[in-house]
Amino acid sequence: MRALRLVGDRNLELAEVEAPPPPGPGEVQIKTLAIALNHIDVWGWRGMAFAKRKLPVVVGAEAVGEVVAVGDGVIGFAAGEMVVPYGAYTCGKCKPCLEGKDNLCENVNGLAGFHVDGFAQDYYNWPARLAIKVPAGVSVTDAACAPLTFATVEHMLFDNARLQPGETVLVHAGGSGIGSAAIRMTKAIGGTVITTVGDDEKAEKAKALGADHVINYKKDRFEGVTRKITQKKGVDVVFEHTGAETWQGSLLSLKRGGRLVTCGATSGPTTTMNLMQLFQQQYKIFGSFGFTIRNIATSLQKIAKGIKPVIDSEIAVADFGLGLERLETRRVFGKIVVRF
Repeated sequence: MRALRLVGDRNLELAEVEAPPPPGPGEVQIKTLAIALNHIDVWGWRGMAFAKRKLPVVVGAEAVGEVVAVGDGVIGFAAGEMVVPYGAYTCGKCKPCLEGKDNLCENVNGLAGFHVDGFAQDYYNWPARLAIKVPAGVSVTDAACAPLTFATVEHMLFDNARLQPGETVLVHAGGSGIGSAAIRMTKAIGGTVITTVGDDEKAEKAKALGADHVINYKKDRFEGVTRKITQKKGVDVVFEHTGAETWQGSLLSLKRGGRLVTCGATSGPTTTMNLMQLFQQQYKIFGSFGFTIRNIATSLQKIAKGIKPVIDSEIAVADFGLGLERLETRRVFGKIVVRF
C-alpha cells in the first residue's frame, strides 16, 4: 500500500509499504479517504518536532476514512461506516481521559503525523475508542476538517471563552482554517465578527463568509480600528492564534472584563505583558490546547446542520508538499484537503 512519509526536513516520499495486519482487539482498520492540512503538518515538515521522534514517519494529523474491518471486542462500528480518528494517541485510563479531557492525557504517546505514524497511508489500525462516526450527509471533504480544525475552534470558543449569542469576537487571520471556522461558528449563534486578513482579496472573501467588519492588518492597526468599530468599548472575545506580533494589540482590543483565548503562536512564542493592565481591566486569558473527542462529535453535528468548513482547494497526494508550501506562505483561504 501507499504511505506518505517524512524522511528528512522538507523531504517527503510516497513509499510502497506493507499493509497492516488485521485489526487487533479493540481496534478498527480504516481506509483513508482524505487528509486536511494544518500548520502542525508544516511544523513537522520543517523539523520542528518539539520532542524526540524517529524518521521516517507517516504524515497527516487530520483525516477521514472508512472502516474496513473491526477487531475483537469492538462494538458500535461496522465495515463501510465513515469515521474520523482522534489524532492524539491517548492512554484512555488516566484521570483526565476518564473525565473526557482527552487533550490533557497524562500518558499520551504522541500526535499522529508528528511523533507517531499519521494518517497519510492507504490503511491503518486505530483504537476504536479514538474513532468518531461521521453523521449521514456529511461529505468526505467536510468531514476531513472536523477532527482538528473545527474541534479546535469548538474547544476555544465554547469550552474556554464561553462565547454567548450576540457577543462580539475579534478573529485573527480570518483566512486561515481555524479563523474561517471561527467566523462561521460565531455567526451561527448570532455573534458579531471583526476579523483581520493580510490582503484585499482575502478581505472580500471574509466579507462573503459573513464577517461584519474586515481589517487588512497590513494597511491599518487592527486594535485602533477595532476600538473605533466598538465605540472604544472593545470586544467581548479575542480569538488569538497568531502569537507575539498581535498579542499587545489583542489585549488593547478587549473590553473591560473581556476574554482572550489562544491556541497558537505562529508569529513567535514570547511576549511581554503589562500586569497593571491585566488586573485593572480584569482580562481573562485562556490557553486552549487541542480539543476533546466530544469536541469532534459536536463539530461533526454542526457540519451536518450546515456550518461547513471553508475549502480553499482539493489536491492529490502527489501534491502534498506543494500544499504545505502554500500553507506556509499563507497563500490560502480556508482548508487544503488532500484526497486519497
